[in-house]
Amino acid sequence: MSFSRKVVCPYCQAVNRIPAERLADHPKCGKCKEDIFRARPVELTEGDFQRHISRSEVPVLVDFWAPWCGPCKMMAPAFEQAAVKLEPRVRLAKLNTDEAQQVAGELGIRSIPTMILFEGGQEVARHSGAMMAGDIENWVNSQLEARPSPIH
Repeated sequence: MSFSRKVVCPYCQAVNRIPAERLADHPKCGKCKEDIFRARPVELTEGDFQRHISRSEVPVLVDFWAPWCGPCKMMAPAFEQAAVKLEPRVRLAKLNTDEAQQVAGELGIRSIPTMILFEGGQEVARHSGAMMAGDIENWVNSQLEARPSPIH
């Protein structure tokens, strides 16, 4: 029996249903024909944040950051490297808290960088402070392994 996963396109925001066994086969969006997974974080906005979190059946790790934040700038390359390793099992995304103050406030973001792992539209784990790529991967994997879920 083949299971499929809903994944939001990072370009046109269309929700695509992809067979689970084909997630790593570089699937294209059915609407805009762009790559669903790009091996780099998706830049989210206040307008599309909720769609990516609630409609994706692939866990989403969001880096909450700001352009003036030194530790955020230091962690950015590590987050990019982690995307290469974690996608398509996990979607990595970034949200600029200066531009998305309402979302940051609703989620109680008090310091940056803060990473929140969402699964099934719900926050399942949170980490504040910069991390290296290997540490991000290990943290995400440990969080997902600790949770029973039909999504993986």
